[in-house]
Amino acid sequence: MEFNLKKELQSFLSEDIGKGDITSSLLSKKKISAKIISREKAVVAGVKFAKEIFNLKGCTVRILKKDGQKITPNQAIMIISGDARQILTCERTVLNLLTRMSGIATQTHNLVAKMPNKKTKIFATRKTAPGLRFFDKEAVKIGGGEKHRLRLDEMVMIKDNHIAVSNSLLNLIKKAKRRYKKFEVEVENNSDAILAAKEGATIIMLDNFSPGQIKKTIQDLKIRRLRNKVKIEASGGISSKNISQYAKTGVDIISVGSITNSVKGIDMSLEI
Repeated sequence: MEFNLKKELQSFLSEDIGKGDITSSLLSKKKISAKIISREKAVVAGVKFAKEIFNLKGCTVRILKKDGQKITPNQAIMIISGDARQILTCERTVLNLLTRMSGIATQTHNLVAKMPNKKTKIFATRKTAPGLRFFDKEAVKIGGGEKHRLRLDEMVMIKDNHIAVSNSLLNLIKKAKRRYKKFEVEVENNSDAILAAKEGATIIMLDNFSPGQIKKTIQDLKIRRLRNKVKIEASGGISSKNISQYAKTGVDIISVGSITNSVKGIDMSLEI
């Protein structure tokens, strides 16, 4: 499935407009200038998509703050010029996307800032809002994180329920290895982590391991000369309060679902 950005943004607008913006249609045709302002400190994300939405309705945009830049309260992000009716028709769709993406980027940036080293990377998960995955993951990238897989067809990832259905982790790994060069395995204990590493997993996700348990698993892999052959991912129960502890264990990846599934949007408004 090919992603069509313009079509996607048009669908967001169409969802809000329905058969027409009957309130804005009460206004006479008039050229105006408006600006979008942030009410709080943040890392801005979604600017280029906001511009595209306004462009779809014939409005012009001057960007003052680019994606990834920091903003302070009451700073203007962009200035929009055009027909007042078209600007107001786009207002809520633009703000919904901009505030959500900026919230994700800001949360990601704040977690990255807590990392004690640059070797460990923060990754998003597939815990995103339906229809918004591309934009949620773009926001993570803008905030300094990584996307992980966008869809199920991008990489094999053997999880607990796959293992429960098949009744054999080893059989699933062997099937994956025959068909694909790279695959990830989620494990819940040390012995399965060692098994996955021995059998050629590319990435091993240690699910709900404590920092102490992760250190032990990494040490066991080193003893068996398997550590350098695999990337280690920590996942489950990781937040801003403990992320630095997890990073200090020596994992390569920390995946955090909350950056996309528990989003606090940034307070922004459009002012004429």
